[in-house]
Amino acid sequence: MSMATSAYELPATPEREIDLRGMTGDEASPARQVPGQRDARRPLAGDIIHGKGTGALRKKVTEYLSRHPRVRAFRLGEWNEGGTGATVVELGDS
Repeated sequence: MSMATSAYELPATPEREIDLRGMTGDEASPARQVPGQRDARRPLAGDIIHGKGTGALRKKVTEYLSRHPRVRAFRLGEWNEGGTGATVVELGDS
């Protein structure tokens, strides 16, 4: 299994999650990719795990997703999806 090389880049396997926990906003730079962006065969939805913490990383993720052309919708996770520690992303055509 290959490892991700940047915060928003998925590994070569078709996983749906990107784990940003423990990163700063700069380390998890929004100039990266969102789940499913690299390969059209990937699912058109994914989860970004940012943790609960102070909310600073969640805010960066939200700001980025609101401007990304392929993001159709996003929301905080439900209680069984990580709650406020995760953002669920749905992608559409750019």
